[in-house]
Amino acid sequence: MKTDNSAVTRETFDQVILPVYAPAQFIPVRGKGSRVWDQDGKEYIDFSGGIAVTALGHCHPALVAALKQQGETLWHTSNVFTNEPALRLARKLINATFADRVFFANSGGEANEAAFKLARHYAITRHSPYKTKIIAFHNAFHGRTLFTVTVGGQPKYSDGFGPKPADIVHVPFNDLAAVKAVMDDHTCAVVVEPIQGEGGITPATPEFLQGLRDLCDQHQALLVMDEVQCGMGRTGKLFTYMHYGVLPDILTTAKALGGGFPVSAMLTTEDIASVMKVGTHGTTYGGNPLACAVAEAALDVINQPAVLAGINERHERYVSALQAINDKYQVFTEVRGMGLLIGAELQPRFHGRAREFLHASAEHGLMILNAGPDVVRFAPSLVVEFEDIDQGMARFEQAVAQVIAAKP
Repeated sequence: MKTDNSAVTRETFDQVILPVYAPAQFIPVRGKGSRVWDQDGKEYIDFSGGIAVTALGHCHPALVAALKQQGETLWHTSNVFTNEPALRLARKLINATFADRVFFANSGGEANEAAFKLARHYAITRHSPYKTKIIAFHNAFHGRTLFTVTVGGQPKYSDGFGPKPADIVHVPFNDLAAVKAVMDDHTCAVVVEPIQGEGGITPATPEFLQGLRDLCDQHQALLVMDEVQCGMGRTGKLFTYMHYGVLPDILTTAKALGGGFPVSAMLTTEDIASVMKVGTHGTTYGGNPLACAVAEAALDVINQPAVLAGINERHERYVSALQAINDKYQVFTEVRGMGLLIGAELQPRFHGRAREFLHASAEHGLMILNAGPDVVRFAPSLVVEFEDIDQGMARFEQAVAQVIAAKP
């Protein structure tokens, strides 16, 4: 039996974890609000939000209280039984959205897996066994299961694992003509992120999203919106589809839903849900009382008018700071996104170097993200303090200057 009681370090990661990640050299050990401290006590301002997960910052009092209370009450029952937190959360999500039914899981990938299975099952059950085509988009990201990674339009994530699920077609994002060219009566669903996250923080145009809705209606196909990253207040409304006035048939959400506790949900209508029967799909941990209690607390805080209104105020503060940096250094071609999901695309001379800005930012006490090799991404807490924004962007400017000085 191997034993090792020594302290864990960044080197420990390379010894014990499957080599599928390349984490930063520091290890965060404590967080409060939008501030994080590492093993050496160094402070960082967190603009990464755990990849749009910690929507209320670290250790928000409402979430901590919900977790403590539920942790002393009931942890897990499995879906042989139901539980009160899951029922309360489902009812609140239904009341706040287009949906009539909810399915809980543990991650965005699982929610999308359920959504894609549901879309095909509905089409096969209601229409034809041959109505199985899924139309998706280049540079999309929908998860890491074999089904979801195949629907995602990035071969670098799906190649090398053997035969892929069939009947999935990819076309360019925001190109309605390309969708029309492949849309037919064999199509069961169009799957779209209202804002492509990993693909570069690219919002759908209103005409594109409305066009998808119209095409789906014409061909008796379902419109599936993946709001795993852009949902739960991230763009200034509870869900991004609300900005467009275009209703999905199925919607998925995760990340910010639990504010850091693993939980996800698939939302749909009564008609679509009715094709599912006991045992058609399931999950052991989905709807777990601990997860749902925390998610209910997160939803209660996020879905407040004052919180949602404050997201757009914060958006303007970030964009203004990025424009000032760009005026000085000419480092970005475009700053885009909605609410507090913001992407700054690098000038061609910096293409492929987005992670250099991440590493330099960390040296200056700032945690940020990239969205592909050419886009710097900001996905902070939805309630990040204005002082933290100002200090963090000052640190980001130092990082930009460092990258340029090292290799202009």
